[in-house]
Amino acid sequence: MRAIPLYLLGGLLALPVQASEVQDLLGRLAAAERQQSFQGTFIYERNGSFSTHAVWHRVEEGGEVRERLLQLDGPAQEVLKVDGQAQCVTGALADQVSEGQAWPARQLAVEQLNNWYDIRVVGQSRIANRPAVVLVLAPKDQHRYGFELHLDRETGLPLKSLLLNERGQLLERFQFAQLDTSVPAENAMQPSSSCRPVRFRAADSMAEGTWRSDWLPPGFTLTTAQVRRAPSADDPVTYLMYGDGLARFSVFLEPLKGRVVEDARSQLGPTVAVSRRMSTDSGDVMVTVVGEIPLGTAERIALSMRAGVPEQASP
Repeated sequence: MRAIPLYLLGGLLALPVQASEVQDLLGRLAAAERQQSFQGTFIYERNGSFSTHAVWHRVEEGGEVRERLLQLDGPAQEVLKVDGQAQCVTGALADQVSEGQAWPARQLAVEQLNNWYDIRVVGQSRIANRPAVVLVLAPKDQHRYGFELHLDRETGLPLKSLLLNERGQLLERFQFAQLDTSVPAENAMQPSSSCRPVRFRAADSMAEGTWRSDWLPPGFTLTTAQVRRAPSADDPVTYLMYGDGLARFSVFLEPLKGRVVEDARSQLGPTVAVSRRMSTDSGDVMVTVVGEIPLGTAERIALSMRAGVPEQASP
């Protein structure tokens, strides 16, 4: 039997260590924002446009998580969240938030991610004067984007996040410029007087089987289903959210009631929006898919939406 070359043997021995390190990093990332208080400033880039923000993130003794975000340039946009739900926001956004859809916290489903992403540690970096580990999540198909995450070695918090398309082009950047892991003072958590309390619109759970999709990208499952009243009409709008443990997209289905609306498609940075008119037995409906997924995937999802449950095959 031929001897295994030493360099190959070394690589094989390193694989379990790599896999173990990846799972440890993902676990720390999933838990970090629920367990670690911090405050700092970060840069957000989308579509070539930059903005700077301050964040105060405080984990209370009982486990409640409070977070205040303030845009530091341009309009003074502000959001105060408790356990992922917006309590107050600036401007007209305060009237447009529905129950269960107010800046929902991203729940990282670590056990699912290996099915849909090739995940590996690719090196080390230094962000906001803190040592970090670089983790790459490369999609296994064309229906989701890739991520490059720079995770703080001490806390597991994401110090930098890059969202990349299938050609490796940057769609979105989040990067801390300064991070302090001490607990923010109580007065720092108080919003300004311009932060208006959120008035939630009524949202009822959707009757099961009202809508279905004949095709979904592999790994995406339904996580939220609601029916709510549109602000400008009495007609119900169905809202569906799907996720794969990291990426998400939403589907809105609104009865047109004779209105003439054109199909549309757009993309701003990583966010796409596809709207298509669909005919049903009850009249025409506008289907709109919004999310951080490739445009072709969003179009296919919009075309796949159907009213009702699938017909059962005859025995």
